[in-house]
Amino acid sequence: MNKISLAALDPTEPFDPIIERLSRLHPKVIDLTLDRLMRLLDILGNPQERLPPVIHVAGTNGKGSTVAFCRGMLEATGHTVHALTSPHLIHFCERIRVAGELIEEKALVALLEECEAANGEAPITFFEMAMAAATLAFSRTPADFLLLEVGLGGRFDATNIVAKPAASIITPISIDHQEYLGQTIPEIAGEKAGIIKPGCPVIAAPQTPEALAVIQAQAAEVGADLYLGGQDWEVRPEAGGDFRYMSQSVNWLLPSPPLRGAHQCWNAGAALAALEAIGIPGLGCEAAARGMSMADWPARMQLCSNDGGLARLASYCGPIWIDGAHNPGAAVALAAELALWPRRPILVTGMLLSKDYRAMLAILKPHIESLIVVPVPRSSAGLPVQELAEAASQAGIEATSADTLSDALAVFSERSNGQPVLIAGSLYLAGEALRLDQNG
Repeated sequence: MNKISLAALDPTEPFDPIIERLSRLHPKVIDLTLDRLMRLLDILGNPQERLPPVIHVAGTNGKGSTVAFCRGMLEATGHTVHALTSPHLIHFCERIRVAGELIEEKALVALLEECEAANGEAPITFFEMAMAAATLAFSRTPADFLLLEVGLGGRFDATNIVAKPAASIITPISIDHQEYLGQTIPEIAGEKAGIIKPGCPVIAAPQTPEALAVIQAQAAEVGADLYLGGQDWEVRPEAGGDFRYMSQSVNWLLPSPPLRGAHQCWNAGAALAALEAIGIPGLGCEAAARGMSMADWPARMQLCSNDGGLARLASYCGPIWIDGAHNPGAAVALAAELALWPRRPILVTGMLLSKDYRAMLAILKPHIESLIVVPVPRSSAGLPVQELAEAASQAGIEATSADTLSDALAVFSERSNGQPVLIAGSLYLAGEALRLDQNG
């Protein structure tokens, strides 16, 4: 399995040319409808009808990790795999893998030009144009499977263009993106469950009762076989860090996934359940273990190297971690991991205005020693530094601020006692941390 090589994506560029092009020519708005995209795809000859079997993944947290596990296990069994994930961390091309390889910028520009010519002056958004280009790429290169990660919601997300996926996966659902998906768990679950299609198996990770009821009702309504985590399949931790995957047909002892956290065993389990439901030839315990070991998903409890850019910026000998947790559901998973650490970390964070930052602070408070707030890079929607620092202080967390992530890391140059540092709170911040680690 070819891992993401972010260093090869020229992160020293002042801006991403693909982002610059899409932002200049198409509005970067979220307008949940499929009409504009389906019109363009029709003009392009309906490439969505010439895709390989699709595994469609929706949910609030864990989508990208689940895709990574699916890809690893499919490739371990000899299959060629396309993948679409979002968001990217450094370069837009990270989102699109064609037959296992990251799409080249030149090829993506050519596809965008083709889609733009076909679209003419008709209204279309940034995300819809990107999806049209990716669909063309996937339809023109042979592969055995296509993994599609939902960008937002599900029912009207740009990825929901496939009439009959091989399987759908719904990862844990929690509160997020309320301005688009609704204010309650049932409303949000209704949008996520919009990827469930008639006659297609759907695998659901363990859910809250409110979310589960919506998923069950949708599956029953359209006649989809539902495989529930904790009921039809489950994972169980074993001594030594291994875990057991059990379903109606298998009972496998598997090594701990390379992605840290107990929640990653459930993400791996959901991927396994989907591949079981499809009936992947050659998928046994050994292939599953080998595939999971190849799973790579940057900025998910990622430990930076001692000689990386972040360590040099900090002149610091303690461990530096990066995580993409950016909503309360992800904060719960992060807190569970931090509870196992022998020392509480210093958290370097920046968060978006749209997130429930007070809930995240309350969840993380017992597991961090103090906090340094920095602006969220590459986003105009970041929560003001002073406002987040004040919220942390009100929550009883010792908080300071810095102008940049680099400045925050310089604070640690005076420390040499091995205090762990954790950078988390926004995927924009995680992306900046990775960029600095490679080039700092």
